[in-house]
Amino acid sequence: MNKGKIFKLAKGFRGRAKNCIRIARERVEKALQYSYRDRHNKKRDMRSLWIERINAGTRLHGVCIHCTQAVKKEISLVVARKDLIIRRSILCLSLSKQTIQDNTTRLTSWSLSSSFLAFDYQVNYGNFMHGLMKENIQLNRKVLSELSMHEPYSFKALVDVSRSAFPGNRPPVKKEGLAAIL
Repeated sequence: MNKGKIFKLAKGFRGRAKNCIRIARERVEKALQYSYRDRHNKKRDMRSLWIERINAGTRLHGVCIHCTQAVKKEISLVVARKDLIIRRSILCLSLSKQTIQDNTTRLTSWSLSSSFLAFDYQVNYGNFMHGLMKENIQLNRKVLSELSMHEPYSFKALVDVSRSAFPGNRPPVKKEGLAAIL
């Protein structure tokens, strides 16, 4: 590169890097290396931002995860039993003078009043994109992220379409009382 081009690129640098040719050349070369690297990093950062926005939009609408019912039931039973054991031990320690019948009634009333959810039934980014692919909807991540931010009703329609791509993907039936824990 000639001097004029180097000084033109070095305009705005601090110290001698803007008017001393040797230092300016080194700084300009390093700046060009940084700009090359960051052009590629920008693409990666934008892609991850779009994925985060799409994921947040799909979780907002609370759709079932596409997985087998048996796995969901096993996970919820294990977590619910652990929670029940912890709650029962806390109640037995704090209410040692009351009868066992009293403890069980208080345990059930406490279980009913708590907002315990064993397994969070929400769709994730991968399942959403897979459902769109199965339905042959070809929207890129940038458009989907813009829809999730600025057009929530349109995005909800896309989530519903993605959800309908899988036949067993229905929202869970919410159970009340002890049936929700067991």
